[in-house]
Parts: sequence; C-alpha cells; structure tokens
Amino acid sequence: MKVLVVGGGGREHALVWKIKSSPLVQEIVCAPGNPGTAKLARNVEIAANDVQRLVELAEREKPDLVVVGPEEPLVLGLADQLRKRGVRVFGPGARGARIEGSKLYAKEILERHRIPTGGYKRFDRAGSAKGYLESCKYWPQVVKADGLAAGKGVFVCADAREACAVVDTLMEQRKLGAAGEQIVVEEFLDGQEVSVLSITDGRGLLIFEPAIDHKQVGDGDTGANTGGMGVLSPAPWVTRRLMRQIESRVLLPTLHALTIEEVEFQGLLYAGLMVNDGGPRVLEFNCRFGDPETQVLVRRFKSDLVPYLVAAADGKLADMEPPEWDARVCIGVVMCAEGYPGEYRKGDPILGLEKADAVGDVVAFVAGAKQQGKALVTSGGRVLCVTALGADVEEARAKAYEACGLVRWQGAFFRRDIGLRRERAPVGPPDSHGESGDVL
Repeated sequence: MKVLVVGGGGREHALVWKIKSSPLVQEIVCAPGNPGTAKLARNVEIAANDVQRLVELAEREKPDLVVVGPEEPLVLGLADQLRKRGVRVFGPGARGARIEGSKLYAKEILERHRIPTGGYKRFDRAGSAKGYLESCKYWPQVVKADGLAAGKGVFVCADAREACAVVDTLMEQRKLGAAGEQIVVEEFLDGQEVSVLSITDGRGLLIFEPAIDHKQVGDGDTGANTGGMGVLSPAPWVTRRLMRQIESRVLLPTLHALTIEEVEFQGLLYAGLMVNDGGPRVLEFNCRFGDPETQVLVRRFKSDLVPYLVAAADGKLADMEPPEWDARVCIGVVMCAEGYPGEYRKGDPILGLEKADAVGDVVAFVAGAKQQGKALVTSGGRVLCVTALGADVEEARAKAYEACGLVRWQGAFFRRDIGLRRERAPVGPPDSHGESGDVL
C-alpha cells in the first residue's frame, strides 16, 4: 500500500511512525510533513489547508489510503473532494467535520438528541453577550469561540469583568478572526476531564483506551489554555463501568444522532468529557485524532493500525477484531518555545534530540520544528512531544523527564507535573449491568 498522510505536526509524525510499522505499507507520502516525518516518509511541500493542491497530489500519487490529520482540511471539505475522485480516505466530510468546526453546531446536536452536556447560550453580538454575562449569578462561566481556534478559543472566566473582556477580544477586536464572530457562553462543569477517541465507519465504533490531556500552560493546571501540554494513558481512575457509560450515553447516541440527521461520518470521533458523580458530560467534539493524545495512544496500540483505518474508510469496521493494547503506561510531555501560547520565539537550534531518543522506551515526536541546513530549529509553539512507556506512572514519568532533560534550546520549557494528578475516581450513576468498576 501507499499511504498519504496530510498534516505537519506532532500528531502526523506519530501517525506516520505507526503506519510505517505496518507490513501492509510500502510507501508513505506526507504533506507537508516535518523533519520527523522526513525520516520515515517522503515529504511534499503542500500546506494542509491547500485543498486543491492536495487533491492534485492524490491524483498524481494514487495512494491506497489518505489519512487526514488536522481539522482544518476536513472542515474545508478535503475528504469530500477526495471521495468524489474515488480516493479512499480516513476522515469525515465537511458536514461531519462541523462537529468540531462549529461549537454551536455541536451543542445543538447534543441538545436535540439529549446527550449529556453543559447548558449554554449562543450570541452573535457583543452587547447582548456582555449583558447576559453581567446578569450571571454563578461563576465561573466558560466563553468559547464558535469556530476553529487551534485550541486557543476556550476561556474559563472567574467573573463578569473577565468574561466581558474576552467577549471584546473575540467579537470586537477579532483576535481569533472569523472563529469569534459567534460565541458560546457555557455552564462550567466541574469534575475530572478525560479524552476518549474512537474510529467509526458511520455505523460502528472502535473505542480507544482513554487518555488525560493537560490543557493549561503551567504546573498545577494554571495559566492560559493551550493545544495540550502533556498527556497520560491509560487514565488511572477510569473504570470499565465508566467506559461503558461513555459508550452508551455519549458515543453511540452521537453516532445515532449524526445518522438521523443524515450526516455521514467515517473517521475519528473524539469526545472531550468531564466526569463527575453524575456521569460523563461532553465538553467538546473533535473530528480527527487528538494532539498530543495520538502520540501516546499510538505508542500503546500494539495491533497494526492500518487495517482499522481502511475498514473505517470502507464501511467494514464490524469485520474487525478488537485491537491489542500495551498494558504499560505512556506519558507524553510537550516541550514548548518561550512565549507559548502567546507570541513565541522561533529559529532556535534544537540540541540533544538524538540523546533523548536513545533513552529506553522513549520516542520524541517532532511538531513545531524545521530543518535549516544541517540544524533543526524551532518553528512553532509546541516543538516536541516526548513520549515514554513504563510499567507504571512513576517509571514512565522518570523516562520521559530524563529524555526532556537531554534536549535543549534557548527558552525551552515544559510542564513538570504531567501524570502527577491524583484525581478521585467519580462514583457515577449505576449502569444497567450493576457490575463493579474495575480499572482498565
């Protein structure tokens, strides 16, 4: 097989790394790729959001499978254009991708089909949004940009003054462009957050083991929200009972809702969930593999991933046996450029990456870096995701942070508490089986 992977971040490096291990695959093309994918695939300099040139590339290369990494090309209809030309593609069309591309659309789907989530209000005018916020009696409240914002469109606000300032930033100053033309003001949900990814062919689901993302930039979950500063899998407090509840109360009803609304969805359905004693509730949906969740999940996914991607694209997921998972823990630590998630430094030489990769059970995935002559230099806010497997959280953390300590560039920083959370396992409502909640 020849596989075309679209995207150039850490997620795509991880996908290429995993796809490369498949005995079914002879060649991988990555557009645009990065220095990490260049060691495993043939990079082609085409931006991930350049739908026309990507379609032309697929027509030239004639891949047996296209795997779309980022959300933007999916929202722009890349999968639709490829399918029209008879190309097998893993990723939903534009209508399905709206579940991530519009926060309002996702909330409306949840509301119409009574899938558990937080209460919300929608606004298309700054004045009415601020008037509502000034009348709120309960805080914090969550303000979200409706459109795509690269993980930077969600603001947890402690009071009306802070929330109104966010509204001005989004709707008056347009700091996130068209993404902030409409906003959602959402009930703040308390509890433990977990990410659950699932492959679907539109009829059935292959649910991945859960992961815990760390969104805020600072240790102890402080500071601004980011695209993700680190991740842990499996989630120590997630029980088999809770996973059944997530499947029966969120994932299957969402798939059913999309079917009822005549939305075809073949690809990756990602649910960001808040869990408390009332059970799981949806914070957000993504229409693609998460970043940095993918980096740790592919490390633990022992089976060949390619047949599952093909089966989802072909509508034959029901024919597949459940995959095998590595029982070990995987930690991913995201190393960032100085200034992230705001304006960040670029062009700093990255040293010691080979030493980090030589640490046992460690793989460092490249995200925001580029080749400049013989030097690898920073080019993005999130530069690397350093992943490590261990028998338990402590061992995985020790390996990951040993590897991080071997990599350096001017202004590099990373959270030092990934995997240290000690959440209380939510009791949750009983399920229909009444079984004990064994930890995964």
